[in-house]
Amino acid sequence: MRPLIAGNWKMNGSIASGAALVAAIMEQRAEIDPGCDILVCPPFLAIRTIGDLIQNSPIFLGAQDCHKDSEGAHTGDVSATMLSDVGCDFVIVGHSERRANHQEIDETVLFKAEAAHANNLVAIICVGETFDDRQNDRTLSIIENQFNGSVPKSSVSNNTVIAYEPVWAIGTGLTPSPMQIAQVHDFIRELLKKNFVEAEAFRVIYGGSVNPDNSKEILSINNVDGSLVGGASLKSEDFWAICKSV
Repeated sequence: MRPLIAGNWKMNGSIASGAALVAAIMEQRAEIDPGCDILVCPPFLAIRTIGDLIQNSPIFLGAQDCHKDSEGAHTGDVSATMLSDVGCDFVIVGHSERRANHQEIDETVLFKAEAAHANNLVAIICVGETFDDRQNDRTLSIIENQFNGSVPKSSVSNNTVIAYEPVWAIGTGLTPSPMQIAQVHDFIRELLKKNFVEAEAFRVIYGGSVNPDNSKEILSINNVDGSLVGGASLKSEDFWAICKSV
């Protein structure tokens, strides 16, 4: 399968800086195919501008979240229907920051992923343990519970990506060992095999302090099919270096 390198810009930058960032990525991509699919997920306000810039290019457009409903009295929310209408291809759901800061439970993530599928969006469904979970040997049970509660039965390989993002490694500079990453990714693959016929075709990507220095090692691990990049996706040279490390 073709690896996926996804840039999650989070709540960073202006429309102008986002446009400059994606222009630099497009310039590099025009010169060489790094052998991966490239996805950028800007803040909501920049999605239309970035989408217009990358239209007809090999770069995919994504959003960082969506509401489970297609419309209604949900002030401040954005639906999957709206994201599809504005040209998005992907949407991240269940990111650890949403689970922690907005108290999202597995069922909420499940409904959002179902909304994404209903609107022909690829759902990037995030799962991951806290530092306390890791220290107390609960990692795999947490991953299994989140997987079972968050991944819809409507999932197939072309509408769902599973992202393993250990909460304690996001934005901290800490990274699990290759053995730890391999253990969880292999476990997720086994969960996919238990639930879906085309389990081997699903992409399982890693997120958590991915940078140009560690990306090649991480992307060479078995069952790691790409990465969900946070801070390093805000610098075109760093993001492109990660893409090339595929």
